[in-house]
Amino acid sequence: MSSLSKIVPFIGFLLLSTIISCKNDALPEVETIEDEITADSNILENEEPESDIKDPATITPDGSENYLNFDSEYIFDQESLHTFDLVLSEENLNLLNADPTAEEYVQGMLIFENDTLSPVGIRYKGSIGAFVGCVDGPNWFEPSGAKICTKLSMKIKINWVGRSEKFYGLKKLQFHSMNNDDSQMHERAGYWLFRQMGVPAPRAVHARLNINGIYIGVYALVEQIDNRFVKENFDDDEGNLYKEIWPLNSDGTPNSVDNYLDALKTNENDNPRVELIWDFGQKIAEASEEDLQEIISTYMNTNEIVSYAVVDRLIRNDDGAFHWYCDDGVCTNHNYYWYEEPATQQLHLIPWDLDNAFENILSNANPVTPIADQWGGSRNDCEPFGYGPWGLSQKSAACDKLTRGWTKYTETYETLKIQFINGPLSVAQIDQQIDSWVTQITEAHQEASNLYEDAENEETWMDEINLFKAQLNKARQH
Repeated sequence: MSSLSKIVPFIGFLLLSTIISCKNDALPEVETIEDEITADSNILENEEPESDIKDPATITPDGSENYLNFDSEYIFDQESLHTFDLVLSEENLNLLNADPTAEEYVQGMLIFENDTLSPVGIRYKGSIGAFVGCVDGPNWFEPSGAKICTKLSMKIKINWVGRSEKFYGLKKLQFHSMNNDDSQMHERAGYWLFRQMGVPAPRAVHARLNINGIYIGVYALVEQIDNRFVKENFDDDEGNLYKEIWPLNSDGTPNSVDNYLDALKTNENDNPRVELIWDFGQKIAEASEEDLQEIISTYMNTNEIVSYAVVDRLIRNDDGAFHWYCDDGVCTNHNYYWYEEPATQQLHLIPWDLDNAFENILSNANPVTPIADQWGGSRNDCEPFGYGPWGLSQKSAACDKLTRGWTKYTETYETLKIQFINGPLSVAQIDQQIDSWVTQITEAHQEASNLYEDAENEETWMDEINLFKAQLNKARQH
């Protein structure tokens, strides 16, 4: 087991046990539905399903469906608030709600506008921390039990049981509950800012979600990072995509070939070769301080990676790649992907999981995530040290040799920082985007607030939006 897999569950628990307050709200009773539901999405009320039927009918598309003829730009249109309907048998919905932490798919239907996809795979998703306070098990360190929050993050698998058709070019949909983000803006704003600065990052929009005809609330619909994301963002889409593996271990040694193979998210079954990223780590480990920039410039687009650092640091994405959590002297980071592009022989760092970004701009509000150092700074002779309200152990990011190499681009960093502050981070751009998104989701947010006790009321939400804008204003002052 990697050190990350040991550290992150504990970190997630500490983080979210302090900021989640989902109430044991009585959810509306779900009406029983007939599994053999017609494609026009009519729900048959007051009919008991046959006890031995739990899978929906298979609907074969005829080729005229919009989801087959339009691409993902339609789904991630910033000007639209789409509504998605999930339909499950009572048995399958009960299976999901009885143990969300199992993260096991059941079959159901996805209805979107005039099209029905059936069957698709449906499950809840999240880290251990995401379930704290939202399931009724007694042990918060090992969340279990039944669902007690109105919203939990969900994943919809379009490529289910042999389905070859995609949904607007997508193979999966990810609906993030935003239970830990009172502004309901962190992910959408964070990814938008990265993308505006030329960093490959997922697209994100808000969406309304219904389950069996019952409105659940507003979610962040965040683009899955997979081979389809690679096709969308890179000219050469034949390369390897890796999740949460760093070229150097915390002791400065290169990561192993086997670990790269384990971290692969594309080409897993194609006799993959991982020489490019492995060779990069090897060269960085062996390089003198004077040679670091030359190696980095060979393997990476320096403007892109420095832009990544600028955005990450100004929005205080403190639970990302530059936070090295430590446990028993072993330090690990998380919440990122790598893509290696064969045609250019270059590597790209991709941000992921931004729900805790922005929190620590005004103060170290989150007891777990605060990064101690300014960009390029280090302390304690690069040994782990306690920091933050809870004194949790971390190591300075600049003690990682690769990160330290990036910090040497000081002139580029300052130039791009000014560009970011005067451009995407400016009031004229990001604040206007936020106002537009608030207008877009206000009615849907109010509807959820009227239905559920664990949904924010309008006054509280607007206070959080104003706080978010104050955080952005402070970030502009860097």
